[in-house]
Amino acid sequence: MTDIHTLPIHVQLLVREYGYSTYQLILALRDIEDVAERTRRATAIVQLMLRLQPALRDQTDIQGRLWNHLNALLGGDVELDAPVPLRDPNARLQPPARVPYPARGPKLRAYGAGVEALIAKALTLEDEAEREQATIVIGRTMKFLYRQHNKENAKDVTILRHLGELSGGQLKLDPALVNSQDLFEMPNTGRTPAFIVPQPAQREGRNREGRENRDGGRDRDRQGGGGGNKKKRKKGRSPEAQQPPQ
Repeated sequence: MTDIHTLPIHVQLLVREYGYSTYQLILALRDIEDVAERTRRATAIVQLMLRLQPALRDQTDIQGRLWNHLNALLGGDVELDAPVPLRDPNARLQPPARVPYPARGPKLRAYGAGVEALIAKALTLEDEAEREQATIVIGRTMKFLYRQHNKENAKDVTILRHLGELSGGQLKLDPALVNSQDLFEMPNTGRTPAFIVPQPAQREGRNREGRENRDGGRDRDRQGGGGGNKKKRKKGRSPEAQQPPQ
């Protein structure tokens, strides 16, 4: 009986996923010398693995996933005529490559590295009209990010100065044209975007309007003499009738 605790961690997870009995069926494939018969039985085991984990049906490349799981449980040193390419199961034993940490952060933290990538892409545009349009879109994005980061509005001259710093002075726009046409403002679509949170003044106005509507409804009820405002008589014994004097 195989002790699963001595197996690699990824094989232990697969054994727990499909069950120890399925793992024993897979190990029994080693005793079959005929490759065709071994593959036929492996196909039946793959169908069993799918029935044990029906949630895998919604995933893409399900056959490749199941066959590679079977190959990892089998050990990878047994020949199979699988209908899909099989990966080397020992590749998981090698430590992953170290992810390089960024050597430097963005020049201006409010905009992040994404704006720097957009600027680098805009500098590759040769057509002047396309570069100018790309500069407007980048400036509009920078103004939006500036508001989100600093919680205050930014002047167009500030965005233009930051745009010049990030592009090395290669992306330029006329400040008068930007100010007169509001090129750095988001286009007005006639409805409030879902990501904009109402400011405190807006919320206070809505609350005041709601209170006025409720107070007006109460006044109308009083003027109409609604029966709902009548005082209810307290429950108890009715007063006794007074006896005439003797």
